[in-house]
Amino acid sequence: MDIKRVVFEPAALNYPLGKKLYHAFRQKGLEILFTPSHNRVTCVPGRSVQESFIEAKRTLVVGVRRSRHLETCKPSAHYQLPLATSCPAMCEYCYLFTHFGRRPYQRVYVNLSEILELAGEYIERRKPEVTVFEAAATSDPLPVEKYTGNLARTIEFMGNQPLGRLRVVTKFTDVANLLGLDHRGHTRFRFSINAANIIKRFEHGTPPLAERLAAALKIVKAGYLPGFIIAPIFYLDGWQEQYRALFQEIARQPLLAEQNDLTLELITHRFTKKAKTTIETLFPKTELPLDEENRTFKYGQFGYGKYVYPAKVKTEIESFFKEMVATYLPRATIEYFI
Repeated sequence: MDIKRVVFEPAALNYPLGKKLYHAFRQKGLEILFTPSHNRVTCVPGRSVQESFIEAKRTLVVGVRRSRHLETCKPSAHYQLPLATSCPAMCEYCYLFTHFGRRPYQRVYVNLSEILELAGEYIERRKPEVTVFEAAATSDPLPVEKYTGNLARTIEFMGNQPLGRLRVVTKFTDVANLLGLDHRGHTRFRFSINAANIIKRFEHGTPPLAERLAAALKIVKAGYLPGFIIAPIFYLDGWQEQYRALFQEIARQPLLAEQNDLTLELITHRFTKKAKTTIETLFPKTELPLDEENRTFKYGQFGYGKYVYPAKVKTEIESFFKEMVATYLPRATIEYFI
């Protein structure tokens, strides 16, 4: 989805990237607005909740990240590395509905040098252990990369850190500017994938499975450590056949299927009460399984409760996925199943 308006925090114009983006977007004729803080954006229009949601997805906020604290990021990494927030996709199940609600505008930060300096301090504190950062904890950084170049700079920064590692995940496919970088094997680049029918039904505005796998091949050829996140895994009618077809599709690409360093992260579907309310408001005809009676309530790492599949269902899913991995991707490693 194309950007329609750009909202600047005035302090962003004190940075070279902020000035560059301001002039570039003005030249494109986009609507330019200002806000005192990138954390409070009230200028997103919309006569209905659904309209405001779509307009937020077409709004880019340019700000300065001032916090000197990095959140933890279990089980993916030690810490989140905030390059951006939100994304242009409209996945019905998106876990970010719990954080950003009904107006999930996209946001980028112009003070990347300061953010990377902070990451360096965190690396220093944990010496001599390796410190791993997740660049996509609350965003998909790839759609805004064409504007900022922040992901490329971060990949090269981590390439120069003997004890620093980066993890990236995306549903998108425009990886051209990342292929020639000197990453030195310090970045694991994962693609979020799902059964083709799940992508079609619930992941609106995202590339189809075949395009994501094609982008993954490019990343492998560029020497990055590869991985897939299969999430969320749904326990729906025909789920076994659909996910078997997914593994068969990956296995048709020998360069992917035979990777010794391929990792898999498997995440079953879960939702919060807040997310459910937002989802049913934004997507009143949703077919997502949101029946609380068929779930188990569990508290997560950030203190709020989630509705997850009961233990019996979770065990059945885990057993099936382990069988699929052993059959179709025997060299792959399952990093975690949740």
